[in-house]
Amino acid sequence: MNAVHSFKLSGVAVPACAAQMLDEICEHFVEHAEVERKDGLAVLRSKLGVAQIKIENAQLLIELDCPTREMLHMSRTVLAEHLFYFANGQPFELTWSEPTSLSALPNLHEVTVVSAHDVTPHMRRVIFSCADVTPFVDGDMHVRLLVPPKGKPPVWPGFREDGRISWPEGENELLVRVYTIRSVDRDRGELWVDFVQHPAPGVSTPGADFARDARPGDVAALLGPGGGGLPEARSILLIGDESALPAIARIAAEAPSETTMRAIIEVEDMAEEQPLQTDGMLNVQWLHRASHPNGAADTLVREAKAAIEAANDETFVWVACEKSDVRTIKTFLKVRKHDRRMMYVAWYWERDVNTA
Repeated sequence: MNAVHSFKLSGVAVPACAAQMLDEICEHFVEHAEVERKDGLAVLRSKLGVAQIKIENAQLLIELDCPTREMLHMSRTVLAEHLFYFANGQPFELTWSEPTSLSALPNLHEVTVVSAHDVTPHMRRVIFSCADVTPFVDGDMHVRLLVPPKGKPPVWPGFREDGRISWPEGENELLVRVYTIRSVDRDRGELWVDFVQHPAPGVSTPGADFARDARPGDVAALLGPGGGGLPEARSILLIGDESALPAIARIAAEAPSETTMRAIIEVEDMAEEQPLQTDGMLNVQWLHRASHPNGAADTLVREAKAAIEAANDETFVWVACEKSDVRTIKTFLKVRKHDRRMMYVAWYWERDVNTA
């Protein structure tokens, strides 16, 4: 019998309130992992491995157990980044039993622009070449795009002692934005990323600007993938706006033939609609923002609620759109007691924030 190898690491976190931070850990990661909670102990199981976190003497004792060394470092980084975020500026310390043994992030992939073109008036696609596209196949869809300053050789991030990512600063500072891998071409070794081109004047759009100005040979990097996996269900309800359209399109494209899907997608007008290829059965309802009555900013939310009411308990509900709309829909799902394991609800942008 072959022995099963695992890689382990211990950590100690000292937050202002250990119980409150453990509550936040469980509340957040329940949408990304299998979470078991009993009093002051939480166990998180995900694709990266197992994280056991318990309260002892006002501290959080952390035990990580992962199948590979690379997954161990990724698990440490994911947890460290979130713990400092949950601390929200309050006093917080995090130490680990061993320093990282890697000099570079294991899930950082340098890519090169192959081409770029407009898919619709407000959606531009950039095609990247990548030495190994395998990590982007059949898994999580989201990545962080890292773009170096124009005309400078890239300086990619590494690790900090506390497990967080150490980002280049000053003249080497990177543009960092989260995007969806729209499609993967294994034969050509290429990845597609779609960028919304924001028409609103006075809005800072560095990510959209990169896509607009991208030229063959430009170098960037993708950090990930992580988050936003493909739903595994026979019935799927997809709800989103143009920011979610790349993810909805990929879910439809990779759904098995026996999958029944309904999609409600809000875009500016008919010119922003895209054909959605699938082997499954897909019914698409397009909502045109330009045709809404004045002040009717809740059209997507109203249609979403009606669709959720009509869905059965075995339907996977996938939602991604503006932050306040997502909160409203999430509350509605909670009131209806929809199984949390049968939903993905995430906000992709925030209204009245002038950067994208």
